Formats: sequence, C-alpha cells, structure tokens
Amino acid sequence: MLKNPIRATVVAALSAATLLVAGFAPAAGEAPGEVIAVQDQPAGWRDMANGKILDYWMTDSAGVSRPASGAVFVPEGPAPATGWPIIAYDHGTSGSGPGCGGQTDPDARLPRFRGAEDALIKGLVDQGYAVVAPDYLGLGRFETGPHPYLEVRSEATATIDLVRAARAADPALSRTWSVFGVSQGGHAALSTAHVQSWYAPELDFRGTVAVDAASDVEKVLPLAAPGLPQVPGLSGATSSFIVSILAGLRATHPEADVDSYLTPLGRSLVDAAGNQCIDEIFTGAQGVNPSDMLTKPLAPLREVLATYMALPTSGYDAPILLTMNVTDVVVPSPLHGALVAQFAANGVDQQVVPGTGEHGTVSPRMRTAIDEFHARVHAAPPQR
Repeated sequence: MLKNPIRATVVAALSAATLLVAGFAPAAGEAPGEVIAVQDQPAGWRDMANGKILDYWMTDSAGVSRPASGAVFVPEGPAPATGWPIIAYDHGTSGSGPGCGGQTDPDARLPRFRGAEDALIKGLVDQGYAVVAPDYLGLGRFETGPHPYLEVRSEATATIDLVRAARAADPALSRTWSVFGVSQGGHAALSTAHVQSWYAPELDFRGTVAVDAASDVEKVLPLAAPGLPQVPGLSGATSSFIVSILAGLRATHPEADVDSYLTPLGRSLVDAAGNQCIDEIFTGAQGVNPSDMLTKPLAPLREVLATYMALPTSGYDAPILLTMNVTDVVVPSPLHGALVAQFAANGVDQQVVPGTGEHGTVSPRMRTAIDEFHARVHAAPPQR
C-alpha cells in the first residue's frame, strides 16, 4: 500500500493527462520504444542547450508494456552524416517511488547528486554524443508501482527502449550507441549490454562503461537473518538497500511471499518505500538493524533473488570498461573483485581501472580512460 495517497493521486493524474494530450491510452501491447509524448525544454535546462523530456513505452520483466520517461540531450550544431552517436546514461540509486529518477524531474534528486550528474552528461554532449537518460520503471512521470530496484531485466529494457524512442523522435540520432552507468546505473548498464543483441538487434551497440557497479549483492543478501549483530554506522544504510530490494522483489515476484519474512517494522518500511525517494527511505531506516526487519533468514530467497538481480558473467559481445574504487564502502571492494574475477574466468572483454575514491567518484585517470574508451568504440561508422 502506498503511504502517500495525495502524492500518488497527483502523479497518476499528471501521467494520465500526458497520455490524453498525446492521444494515447495506457493500453497493453504498445510497441517497445514507441513515443508517447515529447516535451522540448528551454535552453539551459540542466545546463545544456538541447534538452527534452520523452515519455515512451517499455516492457517490464513480465513482457508487459508500461509507460516510462527519460531525458534526451543533443549536441549543438549540425549532426554528422551518420547521425549523432548515442550514449545511454544509467543513473545510480535514487529511490523506489514516482518522480525519484531525477532525469525528467531533476529537482526531485538529492542536491549532492545533481551538479556532478549534470556535469557528467554535459561532458558527453560536449564531446559530440547524444545522451539519453532513463528514469527507470516506476521512478519517472508515471504511477506504475514500486521501482523494481536492481532488477536486471527492467533496467535493461528501460534503457534500450528509450534509445529506440529517442531515435524515433529525432532522426538526427545514429543507430550506433553505447551505455554508461554509475552504481545502480553500472548494474543497469551491464544488464543492458547483456540483452541488447537479441532485444534490439536493429541497433549497433559498441560497448559499456560501468562505474562502481552494484554486483553480487544477491549472494550476500540471503545471509541476512534475525539475530545478526548490529554494525555501527552501517545498519541504517544497509537496511535502506534491503528495503529497496525487497520492495521491488515483492512487486515483481509475489510467489516469493516477501511479507512472510518481515516483522511489522520491516513490512512498514517496505510498504512506505514504494512511494519514497532514497533520502526518505534512508531516513526511515536510520537506526534499524537489518535483523530487526526479519522474522526468518532470507536464505530461501536465494534463487529468486538471483533471477531478479544477478548480473550475467558471460555472454557479452562488446567491450566493457569497469572503473572501481577499491575504498568503496557502498559496494565493497570484494564484490568488485568478484565481478572482475568472474568476467576474467569467462573470457569477457574487460578493461579495469582502479581508484581510491568514494563510491561512484571518477578520478582524472578514470575520466581519461572513459573518454578514450568512448572515442575508440565509437570510431568506426555505423554498421548498415
């Protein structure tokens, strides 16, 4: 149950109005990547000249058409003969409720994220790339239920279907594209890279950049159980991530019976999260030890969690650049190391650039590696 009915009603009304103005009804069966509405933004929106908000149809993990939203930014001046190459930007953790994605409604994001994210996107646009940035399912302009946080399939389809929609809305965009993500966005970028060859074979995919990608969490989360000791300073943060994951898992896998694992406190936090952004989720979880939320160990959820959120460690057909801060405490370095080792064991084409910053930060060395990677993978003209 959503804990803020007024906000939910307002978001739903705005979403319905957008659909009606555009002449669409939110019926199932709309084509993935079909445009619902386009709203050009004034020059200077998010410090860029050519920005727009794009509402579009995507498919969720069950294959059902759902409305979603994202932002599109295009460089100034005439496009190259083959069109502007596209970089899809996947953002980090921002919450579970509508309006929390931060791409179509940047004021909804925590202020500490906004400047760095806009500067990152602007840097890509200034280098001659069109950037598309999805809110993700449930985090944008439509009331579609709790965002399925760290769900591999819907992260990927939200990203790929926005690329399709952006190209449908602007013929100056190339079919050549790559994906770039930070934190949850790194998880989304890798998820996208793994499915693009069969989900969008009409596009020309070139590669992936993932910064401090969330990975292997599904191997650690089943260890959570009642009675685990509290870790000072980390319990609230850990609990907020568990709450976000369980809210998404409950919405997409009712057969998992997530509520049966939750205490009344845990259930109240998971219920509330579906309509909250990350700062609200984090505030609610302050001082809450993960064990306080659980009536029994999460170990029986191991298989469904793997289906829901595990990153594939083989089957990629384009190069990957991983930048990883070994001092990261949000996605601890052993998890980063496990991803690299699994990729190496399976012969994945990966380049790894380590750093010593906080989670999600990009050092000058990393920035150079990212720019060089993009220039290299986008150097060849689009394949016909």
